[in-house]
Amino acid sequence: MAPINIPCLNLNNYSNGTPQQRQQFSNDIGSAFTDTGFITITNHGIDKSLINALYAQVEQFFSLPDAVKSNYEKVELAGQRGYTTKGKEKAKDANTPDLKEFWQTGQYVEDGDTIKADYPDNIIVTELPEFNNVTKLIYQQLEQAGKILLQAISVYLGLPENYFYDKVHNGNSILRAIHYFPILNPETLPDDAVRAGAHEDINLITLLIGASADGLEVLTRDNQWFAIKAQGDDIVVNVGDMLQRLTNNKLRSTTHRVVNPPVELMKNSRYSVPFFLHPKMSMPLNCLPNCIDNENPIAYADISAGEYLDERLREIGLK
Repeated sequence: MAPINIPCLNLNNYSNGTPQQRQQFSNDIGSAFTDTGFITITNHGIDKSLINALYAQVEQFFSLPDAVKSNYEKVELAGQRGYTTKGKEKAKDANTPDLKEFWQTGQYVEDGDTIKADYPDNIIVTELPEFNNVTKLIYQQLEQAGKILLQAISVYLGLPENYFYDKVHNGNSILRAIHYFPILNPETLPDDAVRAGAHEDINLITLLIGASADGLEVLTRDNQWFAIKAQGDDIVVNVGDMLQRLTNNKLRSTTHRVVNPPVELMKNSRYSVPFFLHPKMSMPLNCLPNCIDNENPIAYADISAGEYLDERLREIGLK
């Protein structure tokens, strides 16, 4: 199997580096996103104590009784805010739902932007005040890290460094806290039941902060599954379908999954908190002209981010 290009990049080299360090970071992220669609980043500025507090609060929330959690499920919001119960979401084209439940937090519009009217309010967990505080802090810090990454990607694509700024400011991003719940009798599961079926993310980029157990795998160009291991508090970052579409397949939204652990470990929970960086729903995802040429003819019809999100939410069973 060919070497896998999933580098660990130092985000501080872009945000505070020399011109040479910034250019090298941009080249490295562009190369990896063209090849595997995945990187990990270190020195991202999110304090380890905050990450630990996040996972402690997430575990507390999912430990609440099902009857309490169900009070926070708003079916009319298609899983975009609050709690989504077990058995709801599945990978596109899958027959069996993923073995998970999750919570979603959305954008905090606090600068008077009229776009606030387009978003449902975030749902407050009255039983766990600190859960609300920590998820908001993590949301905002991951959003900031994501904006820096998009600057580096813009430079790689030959765009102005601030190309994405007005498109993602107060964008439709989502922080998802996932609980892959214990399975006490795994022998009763359908053969195709997995923690997260093979899929591609919908958004521009995803930032995955920590995970309480292994299991994330990416499908390589050789059609082999490769386990991704982040070190310590490094963040795993991958390309989503919106960015792949925008770049006319120049940057790769790579298929990935979360596999089940050995049978004897299925009784243990796994927690994971990805941040899905979305643009505003009005952003056109039309293929960039500088990503179209004779060898790479236009691959996608014009569509807005909002229209595309709606289409994909229906495919995965949330709408």
